[in-house]
Amino acid sequence: MFLAWKEIKHSKTRFALIIGVMVLVSYLVYFLTGLAYGLAQDNRTSVDKWEADAIVLTDESNQNINMSMMTIGETEDISADETALLGLASSVIRKEGETGEDAKTNVTFFGIDPDEFIMPEVIEGKPFENDDEVVADISLKEEEGIELGDTVQLAGSDKEVEVVGFTENAKFNVAPVLYTTIASYQEVRFEAADDSEDGRISAVVVRDSTADFDEIVGDSEDLVSYSIGDYINNIPGYSAQVLTFGLMIGFLIVIAAVVIGIFIYVLTLQKTSMFGVMKAQGISSGYIAKSVVAQTFLLSAIGVGLGLLLTVVTSFVLPATVPYSTNWIFFISITALLIIVAVLGALFSVRTVVKIDPLEAIG
Repeated sequence: MFLAWKEIKHSKTRFALIIGVMVLVSYLVYFLTGLAYGLAQDNRTSVDKWEADAIVLTDESNQNINMSMMTIGETEDISADETALLGLASSVIRKEGETGEDAKTNVTFFGIDPDEFIMPEVIEGKPFENDDEVVADISLKEEEGIELGDTVQLAGSDKEVEVVGFTENAKFNVAPVLYTTIASYQEVRFEAADDSEDGRISAVVVRDSTADFDEIVGDSEDLVSYSIGDYINNIPGYSAQVLTFGLMIGFLIVIAAVVIGIFIYVLTLQKTSMFGVMKAQGISSGYIAKSVVAQTFLLSAIGVGLGLLLTVVTSFVLPATVPYSTNWIFFISITALLIIVAVLGALFSVRTVVKIDPLEAIG
């Protein structure tokens, strides 16, 4: 370690360039991983908030909640510890901006019963109590400037809703969620509220870890229950998006690791004459090999560590509209992989060090 550190301090410029390359490569990997993870999470955060075990949809919906439609009466035979009715409608809201023009935003309405378990935690304001009141995802405040008490209008309709509270981590298919009553949801989707057994909803969310999925819906031939995991994987576009970004990040990590390994190998070969002199002085190949590995570990740890630090700093200054999210499990795994591959590149070059003939290297 002494020899490795001594050489780094002696050749500051050369090793600074190597560390700089590692910083940029690792920063690119970390940042793209955060973007990919954040975009994937924006498809499902509202579903994760349920902490549910299953969801009941109509058989004809093909696991697409947007195409699922059932009456409240049909849900009476569902058997589970806890159930919650859910109506889902995609819409566009508009609010007059500072320039006088309407600012339009794609949103998803969740019609729920506020007394059931899928009611989100309100971090600002209060829960909705009446029809035409909504609890919105906090991103609408951060990105669109919507404040508590603001009234927004549905595009193409005269219906207005008042924002009475905000919650966090509530997005579905990348759109912020507005939680409201089932009656308000029905007005958004059908332009008429119906609280009777014939009133229509989209799904029933189930919380029961011991339930048999086939038994949840009883003898109903029109309803099917799915595990939350299966349902999330079938959210339109989610699986394709995760697979695409996963392969992209995976290949990027492999390429980055190989580039770092090649840099270390070339660096070792450039010092062949120096190693020859050291061996001529009686320094063992084992000591030189340990120094090469130690030096590689220092360079990769510093470079990758600075890349991670730069990524964390960047995450604090990104605008709220950027779908970035930090997953420390991913980052720690990437850090370990990059350092391990760099050390493996050094170990591969150690074979060259061992075979060095002092006379040939000096000559």
